[in-house]
Amino acid sequence: MRLLYTLFIQIYTFSITCYAAVNDKANLWINGRKDWKKKLQSFNFKGHDIYWFHCASLGEFEQGRPLMETIKADEKNKILLTFFSPSGYELRKNYKMADWVLYLPADLPKNAEFFINAVNPKAVFFIKYEFWFNYLFELKKRAIPVFLVSGIFRESQYFFHWYGAWARKQLGAFSCFFLQNQKSLELLNNVGFKNAIVTGDTRFDRVLQIMKERKRMELLDVFVKNTMVTVAGSTYVEDEKLLKKANNFLEKSHLKVKFIIAPHVVTQNRIREIEGIFGIDQCVRFSIMKAEDMHKKVLIIDNIGMLSSLYGHATLAYIGGGLGKGIHNTLEAAVYGIPLIFGNKYHKFDEAKALIETGAAFVVTNEVALNNKLLSLFSDEKLRKSIGLKSSNYVTEQKGSLAKIIDELKMRNIL
Repeated sequence: MRLLYTLFIQIYTFSITCYAAVNDKANLWINGRKDWKKKLQSFNFKGHDIYWFHCASLGEFEQGRPLMETIKADEKNKILLTFFSPSGYELRKNYKMADWVLYLPADLPKNAEFFINAVNPKAVFFIKYEFWFNYLFELKKRAIPVFLVSGIFRESQYFFHWYGAWARKQLGAFSCFFLQNQKSLELLNNVGFKNAIVTGDTRFDRVLQIMKERKRMELLDVFVKNTMVTVAGSTYVEDEKLLKKANNFLEKSHLKVKFIIAPHVVTQNRIREIEGIFGIDQCVRFSIMKAEDMHKKVLIIDNIGMLSSLYGHATLAYIGGGLGKGIHNTLEAAVYGIPLIFGNKYHKFDEAKALIETGAAFVVTNEVALNNKLLSLFSDEKLRKSIGLKSSNYVTEQKGSLAKIIDELKMRNIL
């Protein structure tokens, strides 16, 4: 089975190589891994306690970040950070708390062997759901401790079916699974893994930290002054078209509302699309916003990295993606104690379900539903505040995952 798995990885890598000729992200994926052995050999790993963190992309990085920064607080510890996706690496390749940042080389036996021999980590942390079986094989062979952080499992995964027997066996490389919920624990226990504990989701600790460290931007304070604001995060075209219709409805209802829109993909074409939807005369881009633009209706965020702070300026939040493949991060909005609205593709996210159940978030799938919800929320300040309190309370009640993980690592003499 390992041969078949390796063959699949080879075919996958070859496919991306071919696709790189016509796709920028695939091109970054391939070019970012060129000469990785030379880069690795240029790093001074010897004589250090190396803690290797691997993240699929930016979201997983944010989950692993609280633990990374806690470990790095001890100066003798060194952090190696790897990414699978360009959307994580390109944004965090200069992350100051990591001593070295790399793309993860393709999961082939020789690559894994070379990589582990060069790094010789004291401990390894895979975030949420990264399972690279050749790397796990080499780590287990060397008895290097491996941990899954903020792990989450679902019954539909191949690990829990007859055809996943080989893959399930590879999970034996993990020293401990730090899990988000009880269901994941039960699934692992049912297939024989007893080295798992429910520690919760480190994202709760992370968003609370972001809120605490957030710096207000005076220009944004002026833009939102004396008006209600919808911050729409990680939006797609279908989200923006719906929000435009909502804007027309709110104007007819004589409600003064502004929009701050942070699209999921920031390109010139996407920015122009948003300007076309709302009307270019109504829009201003953040990068060129001046004092004379404060009367504009729509602020378009044309950079990456601001969204988690932008929600601090919001009266309520619209989370993008729910009308397509799935919603994006809800916690970075909920922490500010505001109502949340998103589409019906949220079922893979436990926190979204919990926010709905607690009455802090609302699902809309069409123009009428969104208009009615916005009208009720913007028209009733007391209602907004009571709903917002449910959001912030939910986040606060879930904090503490990091402390549980640190305690377990200390007990195992990893820290």
